[in-house]
Amino acid sequence: MHAPEITDYVKQLAAKQESISDEIDLVNQLKGSNNPSYDAASAFDAEKDKDNFRKYEEACDRVKNFYAEQHEKQTLEWNIRIREQLNKEERARMSVWEAMELLETLVDDSDPDTSVGQIEHLLQTAEAIRRDGKPDWMQVVGLVHDLGKILVCMGVCDGQWDCVGDTFVVGCKYSDKIVYPETFKANPDYNDPKLMTENGIYTPGCGLDNVLLSFGHDEYIYKICKEQSSLPKEALAMLRYHSFYPWHREGAYQHLMNEEDQAALHAVRAFNPYDLYSKSDDPPKVSELKPYYLELIKKYFPDELIW
Repeated sequence: MHAPEITDYVKQLAAKQESISDEIDLVNQLKGSNNPSYDAASAFDAEKDKDNFRKYEEACDRVKNFYAEQHEKQTLEWNIRIREQLNKEERARMSVWEAMELLETLVDDSDPDTSVGQIEHLLQTAEAIRRDGKPDWMQVVGLVHDLGKILVCMGVCDGQWDCVGDTFVVGCKYSDKIVYPETFKANPDYNDPKLMTENGIYTPGCGLDNVLLSFGHDEYIYKICKEQSSLPKEALAMLRYHSFYPWHREGAYQHLMNEEDQAALHAVRAFNPYDLYSKSDDPPKVSELKPYYLELIKKYFPDELIW
């Protein structure tokens, strides 16, 4: 594809993502999407030393090798192709809780802060949000935010480089705010002068809905939840961008944002402490927590989802 064709394709994807029914929008409003308490400052992490998290300079080889592979292989062309592929296929039908159980033994190769299975991380996140008295829809976000990693368990992914890790924009110059930015030199796009400008194939202020992020579990669970849940728009922003650390933590890509992205950024920053700083908590008691979260899941999801 040439650059104009790619831009048109991105716009078509954005339009498809926005083709949600009026009925779902109404339900989202009734669920309390504008509840002001969701963005109150986190309290559960008051005693934690936040300097001990995301220390990539001290990360083990597992993490460094992961990012080297991700940064080499996540090209613009591949990102377009994987989205086309996933939009054509139905991979499985299962409930939210069944998807969580599928992740029980998965350890995220990109995460320097934890080596626990993903079901533990999901419950740790949800419980931290619950302890701070946040709305139940935000607790559900904590519970499902990494469920897109089931792509690894279902054999869709080629390892983990195409599913986990921090996300970044493809199709323009790589930001130096991305972890291990020097490893992008192995990516074929790095040597394409048309892509390696500040805007690349995009226009300033086009909005994040009109750019392609490196594909991963964020984009997948966002798509699932937008199409099959009644979670509010703040929740969808948290899901879609929670791994987009160069943007929500480091301030990169401001030139591509529009007004709607400001609200999304606010929501993601409200969620991030729970995702990041809950990882050192004691392992959750899954069997004890299951009844509570099954009730919350019923409130926002059908009994079975199409994955």
